Amino acid sequence: MSHGINILMYHQIGEFAPMKAHRSTYCRVDRFAAQMAWLHRFGYHVLSMDEVLACVTGEMAIPERAVALTFDDGYENFYEHAWPVLQRYQFPAMVYLIAGLIGKPSEWFARDGRDTPPLMSAERIRQLRREGCDFGGHSVNHVKLAEQDSATIRREVSDCKAMLEDLLGEVVPHFCYPYGSHDIRAVEAVAEAGYTCATTCLRAPATPADDPLTLPRKAVSYGDTLVGVLWKMHLKNTSKHPPIRRAEFALSAGS
Repeated sequence: MSHGINILMYHQIGEFAPMKAHRSTYCRVDRFAAQMAWLHRFGYHVLSMDEVLACVTGEMAIPERAVALTFDDGYENFYEHAWPVLQRYQFPAMVYLIAGLIGKPSEWFARDGRDTPPLMSAERIRQLRREGCDFGGHSVNHVKLAEQDSATIRREVSDCKAMLEDLLGEVVPHFCYPYGSHDIRAVEAVAEAGYTCATTCLRAPATPADDPLTLPRKAVSYGDTLVGVLWKMHLKNTSKHPPIRRAEFALSAGS
């Protein structure tokens, strides 16, 4: 495994009927439990996203076998199925919340003819925060930011931050681009809003060469066995697309 941080990306965790489409937003709970048991048994260092940020900015050395666990959208099934497993091993986790859809159905699934599982309520989010779960922003309305005009991008990221900070009563420094959709306008808007760390869907380990606002992740989906996840972690280290970086980080990466 390269000397970086494998930030794993999950969506829903639970019991699901076999599927052929949209597999990237589902993970079977039995497989999730097996993955977490493996990380624990073989001494992987599961980092919080605060620790990931400290590593990529040089404030903290990257430990061997470094992993971080992120969960997009904030589904209620995270609480039901993933959180008990994470608590068993005392693993930190980051859940990215859609600020305008808290407590509502995941309505964008309806466009694909899928069920619309509920997103966590404000009460559930506060409960999990008290229990140690970390939360970040995932926009207000779960839109593809790179397809929006600049004013909409700024509203989506800054209003999200304000809404979540009001809900949690604390600063929210972490963000995740919905659908992985971002361009330099989105990255700069995230910086202007005051976020210090943000994740994408580009597949690679996170390293100090990365812009902290465009950190790569590796997706775990319905079809991934334990062997498949380990293969992604240890061998799938090259992104299909070049990363978007702000000018100061593009210069440092090339130097």
